[in-house]
Amino acid sequence: MTNSFVPNSPGVDSRTIDNFKSKLTGGGARPNLFEVELAFPSGLGENAADGAADLGRFLVKAANIPASNINVIDVPFRGRNLKIAGDRTFDVWTITIINDTDFKIRNAFERWMNAINKHDNATGEVTPADYQTDMYVNQIGRAPKGTPGSLGGSLDVSEKLPILRRYRFHGTFPTNVSAIELSYDQTDSIEEFTVDLQVQWWDVFDADNKNALTDPSKIGDTDG
Repeated sequence: MTNSFVPNSPGVDSRTIDNFKSKLTGGGARPNLFEVELAFPSGLGENAADGAADLGRFLVKAANIPASNINVIDVPFRGRNLKIAGDRTFDVWTITIINDTDFKIRNAFERWMNAINKHDNATGEVTPADYQTDMYVNQIGRAPKGTPGSLGGSLDVSEKLPILRRYRFHGTFPTNVSAIELSYDQTDSIEEFTVDLQVQWWDVFDADNKNALTDPSKIGDTDG
């Protein structure tokens, strides 16, 4: 049996720092350039979530781009396991929120969870469409598309920063609003809390707002 594998042995002159620089499109995505779009059910009561969604664009200080998971089915065969692709699963989406003195975002999430299962009598919404919403996390670029590179240049304030990638979380609802620890020892800090959101599934869109998972132009798109 002939081994037809040909190793890719790059030339020294094709793996230089300049080659690396040319591949690092846009200088690389930055983890601190993002924005979360919260959405709350319409049935939370008058003004319950008023302004909370807009505040989320500023006060959600940490989130994540979701992992992609497919479980594995192990099929035993004569002392070995054949691995077969199983079902897809979606991780809990956790966000970290800076608490303002109005407690507006926290109040909206607490009312949302109370609508799902009330504190005093365990009743609540039973129709998923009534208590689930879609939310987004956007990876933002540092400069508008097509901005010419020039040292010392300034950007027009009317220009919009590009959304490099946009994740849509379908059918989210909160299952945990974390405690806020209070202590006389806590100085020079602002309260924060986390929210765990269940996710039915997610889509991802590119900078041109095309579905990066299903758009034919994105399938098999490689850079040799």
